[in-house]
Amino acid sequence: MFALLPLMLERVGILIIVAFILSRMKSFRQVIHNERGIAAKVTIIAIFGAFGIISNYTGVEIGHGMVTSQDWLTDVDSTGAIANTRIMGVVIGGLLGGPMIGIGVGLIAGLHRLSLGGFTAIACAVSTIFAGVVTGFLSKRFKIQESGSTSKAVIMGILMECLQMGIILILAKPFDEALNLVKLIAFPMIAINGLGTLLFLLIIQDIFKEQERTRALQTHKALYIANQTLPFFRKGLNMDSCTKAAEIILKWTGADAIAITNQQQVLAHVGAGCDHHLPSGTMATELTKKVLDRGKIIIAKSAAEIRCFNSNCPLEAAIVLPLKVYNKTVGTLKLYFTHSSKLDRVEQELAEGLGKLFSGQLEMAELERQRRLLKDAEIKALQAQVHPHFLFNAINTISSLVRKDADQARKLLIQLSVFFRSNLQGARQMLIPLEKELEHVEAYLSIEQARFPGRYEVKFEIDPSLEEVLIPPFTLQPLVENAIRYAFSKAQTGTVLVRAFQDEGGMILITEDNGKGVPLEKLEILGNQTVQSADGTGTALWNIKKRIEEIYGSHASFQINSIVDKGTSVVIKLPLTGQTWGEESVKSIYRG
Repeated sequence: MFALLPLMLERVGILIIVAFILSRMKSFRQVIHNERGIAAKVTIIAIFGAFGIISNYTGVEIGHGMVTSQDWLTDVDSTGAIANTRIMGVVIGGLLGGPMIGIGVGLIAGLHRLSLGGFTAIACAVSTIFAGVVTGFLSKRFKIQESGSTSKAVIMGILMECLQMGIILILAKPFDEALNLVKLIAFPMIAINGLGTLLFLLIIQDIFKEQERTRALQTHKALYIANQTLPFFRKGLNMDSCTKAAEIILKWTGADAIAITNQQQVLAHVGAGCDHHLPSGTMATELTKKVLDRGKIIIAKSAAEIRCFNSNCPLEAAIVLPLKVYNKTVGTLKLYFTHSSKLDRVEQELAEGLGKLFSGQLEMAELERQRRLLKDAEIKALQAQVHPHFLFNAINTISSLVRKDADQARKLLIQLSVFFRSNLQGARQMLIPLEKELEHVEAYLSIEQARFPGRYEVKFEIDPSLEEVLIPPFTLQPLVENAIRYAFSKAQTGTVLVRAFQDEGGMILITEDNGKGVPLEKLEILGNQTVQSADGTGTALWNIKKRIEEIYGSHASFQINSIVDKGTSVVIKLPLTGQTWGEESVKSIYRG
């Protein structure tokens, strides 16, 4: 019995070496990963069936209780038997692939063993087929790719070997010979097949773990690429952003060329074939048109499938992915390869992951664009809330001056023109220079002081270095208007002071008066909501605070201070560095 152990170990070693060599082969790995397909299942049946046949041929012949041969076995004496590792391949095949593979491998190995003859031929064939059936139907419970199932699978292999010993005792005749045979081969075959099954499973598991490691690496790479390209795709699909994104993708993938299109044209193409795959040109391949029409990934493994109009195009393989925004295909991402062998499963999975991530980024860009449009619309609506009666009052004032003081009337008409030009400018632009806002204030004051001469005095203390700093329009003018209209009683002559200076890296704008002030209960409401009052609704203050919050967020502040019978001040702090929620958007709006 113990003399048989090293011989059996040699046989297991042969199969393990073959298994290791197969595990290094790309085709074998692909079959293992795609065992659900019919073609893959047939291949696995053939591979593990071949293991069973090799086990039969390399088995150790036993005759009359003695080891009688160590040669390559093609025929067994009618009184002889074989000690081999056949069950090992059947068990692993069944556990790996399920019932179809288990039965198929069991039939191949079992029928081949039957063809070799010997008094245990029928028993061994039956036990082999039975092992394939049992392990095939138990494959879902013993998942080989899970490390925790290794010991269970090894135990299953040992049990199948024990079952084979039992079937030999039941079916092989004469019984005495069968009993002596089992005594001789049981321990070596059970122990060596258990060891072989363990080693074989470790090789198979390594394939699955390597796939997981590869997927983790690809996921990390995809997320890194997505992070690098995020600033560009968030700007939408345009030639500049897509070119920069394509350069990043080319650097971090195994592709030979990267192209990005919208629905009409090529926006970027970097790498091989850039001499004729030109940005801003029409679609160079029919493949891209198909993806845009179908909205599904298409893989081409030959130049003929790519169908480039240039016969000298070096690109021989491609994967074209749709870029979608809300399930609508808005463009494509194309990874090109100069050799079809480069487009393997790893590159396909990476490309598919990138396509989904980039589509998500484009959706974020669209959401951001819609959010900005909505905010812009809200701000424009707030800016449009100008008191309409001011126009009528100004016209009445100018009309009364036409006969008495034509020169003054002419000056007021010019100031009225400046005032409404500032209104139009504020409605079109989100930010304007401080000096333009001051012109707006002065135009307003010219008209009001013509209506109520000597009732108030307005002073300006403006840091000249701040005149070009951008601020939201309708920031100071409504504050000055509020002070004039509500701060002073009719019999009171008041003073309004407008100041602008730098402090702690920001610009401070203060509008203060020496009027009657605001009671504490109203002060807590002003700027946060509108109120119903004979002295005004607080709409202007709420309007200004709302716009500052929308544009600058937490980088700016708006504060109202007031003491009854002492006066009121409104303090606004704005950033000087353009730290806003949409600096580029604001700049583009201002330029436009």
